Amino acid sequence: MSALTTTPDGFLLNGTPLRIISGALHYFRVHPDHWSDRLRKARLMGLNTVETYIPWNLHQPEPGTLVLDGLLDLPRFLRLAAAEGLHVLLRPGPYVCAEWDGGGLPHWLTADPDIRLRSSDPRFTDAVDRYLDLLLPPLLPHMAASGGPVIAVQVENEYGAYGDDTAYLKHLEAALRTRGVEELLFTCDQADPEHLAKGSLPGVLATGTFGGRIDRSLERLREHQPQGPLMCAEFWIGWFDHWGGPHHGRDAADAAADLDRLLSAGASVNIYMFHGGTNFGFTNGANHHHTYAPTVTSYDYDAPLTEHGDPGPKYHAFREVIARHAQVPDEPIPSPARKLPPTTVELKHRTPLLPLAAGKATPTPTSTPVPTDPPSADALGHRAGYVLYRTTLPTEGLGLLHFTGGVGDRAQVFVDGAPVGVLERERHDETLAVHVPRPGAELLVLVENMGRVNYGPRIGTPKGLLGPVTYDGTPLGAWDCHPLPLDAPPALPLKQTSASAAASAEPAFHHGTFEVRTPADTFLSLPGWTKGQAWINGFHLGRYWNRGPQRTLYVPAPVLRPGTNDLIVLELQATTATRAHLTDTPDLGPAAH
Repeated sequence: MSALTTTPDGFLLNGTPLRIISGALHYFRVHPDHWSDRLRKARLMGLNTVETYIPWNLHQPEPGTLVLDGLLDLPRFLRLAAAEGLHVLLRPGPYVCAEWDGGGLPHWLTADPDIRLRSSDPRFTDAVDRYLDLLLPPLLPHMAASGGPVIAVQVENEYGAYGDDTAYLKHLEAALRTRGVEELLFTCDQADPEHLAKGSLPGVLATGTFGGRIDRSLERLREHQPQGPLMCAEFWIGWFDHWGGPHHGRDAADAAADLDRLLSAGASVNIYMFHGGTNFGFTNGANHHHTYAPTVTSYDYDAPLTEHGDPGPKYHAFREVIARHAQVPDEPIPSPARKLPPTTVELKHRTPLLPLAAGKATPTPTSTPVPTDPPSADALGHRAGYVLYRTTLPTEGLGLLHFTGGVGDRAQVFVDGAPVGVLERERHDETLAVHVPRPGAELLVLVENMGRVNYGPRIGTPKGLLGPVTYDGTPLGAWDCHPLPLDAPPALPLKQTSASAAASAEPAFHHGTFEVRTPADTFLSLPGWTKGQAWINGFHLGRYWNRGPQRTLYVPAPVLRPGTNDLIVLELQATTATRAHLTDTPDLGPAAH
């Protein structure tokens, strides 16, 4: 029996009236050693609930598996929430959007070009069922019916903006119920009559997602659902950033005024986001409406709690608003966390990527010779990172390389080791003029997956080379393909960097060490560097790019250790820099309200 029930205008928890005042906090975007801190700060702002998605693609990287450790130890996160006295809203998808790689759908599923995603296609629902068979048993002890913190579970996610397959939504509802989920179920959709109609289910609470026009949005929700609690399941108080775009923000007073309007109307709310966190590693998603636009590494979201966990302007403003409508803990507002003193890191060692990846230096991932057209990264079973493609060119002279279908998402092209150009999906580049110095010259194409589309009909768009490659009209074959996941940096032979080598345009790993007395949060700044990845002590901080807006990468204190620490930077382009900097101030770009 559900502990959370509804009345004509509100919620009861075990028979006692409850107004849900929640904030989004994605455990998979926060270092596990920081979960307790972030949950405590949620309670101190006045929240009684936290909400989180569950990313299917990380929890089930391969069919039949389930990962529940480290960053993905959801049972531990739920225990910590309960210890803090917080309820939890759980949003298992299977699709989550979240500006997350592939919207949370696993690449091994979306790589099937015939499957109808987010539908009652048995190939999709069977995969969902097998995943839930594994996911739900370890979560059931944390449901409210068993005395745990989870009081409600979402069915799908903003489905009305995507499709109208009611049979699919009913399948998901039954899949949760038959596997032991007794808690209140809800759907969420944008406060639009058509979206609400297509995305809701009889007997399942419908909630809205919106960031403004509060009275009109609640009115539309009430028109759709004449009785039951009014709830904004995503109250958008900031926004996310794309590479090459502005850094988004929202005025704290404006957002607080709308929060006050919501609470004054008697509605429940889930603030999206309370704490955004970080797209560590290769986890960011992308949008693709007119052009492909990958999301940056930071998911700060201009949230009340900053990416690094310090209270920002909205934290104070929201706490004041919440105090007008509910009891706020009579405890001090948390102070900003200590930051590491500014530190310069000398990157003295350099190892070129291409010979390492192509098997000329040290052992590398398995190479797969392909006699005809190059396969996509998806055909190689490769979720994220890079693929290095290698073949030879038949004749010398000036000619045109044509990439039929383009690239997914960015390709650097080399002839006999010399860079000859860059192709990018968003620029619709398909042709390069190249000079081939000799018959049989080596062609290398390094393709970067910049993040899988997380919203709309383009989910599942493949990565890597997306069709045949020709040279002056002659198809190139016998491709040698090297998937480079680079979740962790490879073991690197240590070579001292010379001034001429540092200025080389070829991709290379740069390695240095730095000393830490007491670990604390810090931010990696890379002035003079162009584009690549960074790791500290093997922890993948994520992607950097001087295209901006983001200029620093967040380094959580638990990643550091007392004594000597390692920094590895994979720089894909030319750089004359030999130093990196750890600073005490983040730079996500100039605010654009």
